[in-house]
Amino acid sequence: MPKHITYYLSLVSPWTYLGHARLGEMAARHGATIDYVPITLSQVFPNTGGLPLAKRAPERQAYRLVELRRWKQVLGVPLNVEPKHFPTDDRPAARLALTAKARGHDIAELSLAILRACWTEERDIADLATLREIADACGLDGQALLDESESQGQQRLDAACEQAIAAGCFGVPWYDVEGEPFWGQDRLELVEKKLSGGL
Repeated sequence: MPKHITYYLSLVSPWTYLGHARLGEMAARHGATIDYVPITLSQVFPNTGGLPLAKRAPERQAYRLVELRRWKQVLGVPLNVEPKHFPTDDRPAARLALTAKARGHDIAELSLAILRACWTEERDIADLATLREIADACGLDGQALLDESESQGQQRLDAACEQAIAAGCFGVPWYDVEGEPFWGQDRLELVEKKLSGGL
């Protein structure tokens, strides 16, 4: 039977961005399905011991930039390690994506477009007009999604964060393959081993 991946992601995370397309390619190679679950770490961290970037020690913040530069080079992925609109509130984007998902849309492309907007295009994904433009460019009705996400999106986001915490998620990207957790885009090699039956 094909394997299933539950993928918890933050739409403002550079690590999510670095691994997003690779996960999709990997799943396609192995015939695996992916359930995309946008969350916000602002709701996950307080329940799991995490700290937002601004509250981390300077040494940790500095090392994060070193790692981002390394992975950008290793993967050949365009990435501005210190974008103009970061940090920014990822909840509007998560609500939008979850609303598109609730309407039956595959949100892989939309999620990547939102991530790219932050990390390569210097756009603010907390801005509703920006989100509408991104959704429209993906062939969706951005305004209709925003209207619904403003009324029902937070409930969906709360449920997604509760699901993530119940699954043991404390950071992103988080890949759950048949009940086995993998944290971070640097674990994708292990995810592939799991998908191929080698782990």
